[in-house]
Amino acid sequence: MRTPVAFIVFNRPEKTARVLAEIAKAKPRKLFVIADGPRPNCLSDIAQCCAVRKIFDQVDWECEVLQNYSEVNLGCGRRPATGISWVFEHVEEAIILEDDSVPHPTFFRFCEELLEKYHDDWRVMMIGGFNMYPNRSPYSYRFSRMPACVGGWATWRRAWQYWDGQMALWPLLRDTPWLLDIVEDSRAVKSWQNILERAYTEASHADYWDYQWMFACWAQSGLAILPTTVNLLSNIGFGADATHTKSVNDKRANLPTSEMVFPLQHPPYMMRDRETDHIRLSGHLQRQGLYRQLYQRFSVAVLRALHHLVPIS
Repeated sequence: MRTPVAFIVFNRPEKTARVLAEIAKAKPRKLFVIADGPRPNCLSDIAQCCAVRKIFDQVDWECEVLQNYSEVNLGCGRRPATGISWVFEHVEEAIILEDDSVPHPTFFRFCEELLEKYHDDWRVMMIGGFNMYPNRSPYSYRFSRMPACVGGWATWRRAWQYWDGQMALWPLLRDTPWLLDIVEDSRAVKSWQNILERAYTEASHADYWDYQWMFACWAQSGLAILPTTVNLLSNIGFGADATHTKSVNDKRANLPTSEMVFPLQHPPYMMRDRETDHIRLSGHLQRQGLYRQLYQRFSVAVLRALHHLVPIS
């Protein structure tokens, strides 16, 4: 495979080895390894991070391995973002995988062919492989206004240049109707305004980078390409050891993957799939509502306990 692969890792050697085994089948000529350092006061991280890095000594195909290893912990926000920026200092396009996303073997060819086809089409910002909502279609992929990185995706330097951790454009757009034009749902507008405002105010210490990427895509009126009839990525990272995705019962966890059929059937038009975008927005609102309910219940319980009104049950 000609397209470089960037692999973001941390402290999970078993998951890292599982994903690397799939990368090895594709045999990219260039592999960028982006590793975070151990967390302060977490002694187990030292051994686990070391074990992860040793895995890359096992790369046995013809491949240039470039390493960007942090000796300190940069976190879930700065480490991926700085690592991806480093990758695009060296190459113009890349397939990006995280250590908890197992790709179907056809994911790589899917990304590579579309990276080439849309290389100079600035309307397209990224190519994703995750698809929670497969449907019947004569075409292999669809266009979406909802970027879905979810552990495995591909993009170009020309698109990533718009990622801005400081979100400098947010104050210029915050009080305009542009977000309603994108999500077309007043409830979703309110939810996303809150998320983006938080990302803006937490810019210096945010432990995420993907909301900023979504904002960059939206601010440039960019489209994401997503598979239509199959899912090409299985996220195995849901669980107690995860930072954000702790529920093993999450609908996004451990979804099965299927083979992409080639040659790809390209849609003869470039229009967003509104129906699927609305379904994905509904799922986002449901998750946000659940998190909000849990947070409110927890807050009330803590306040009652502190005021000795009722014990926490």
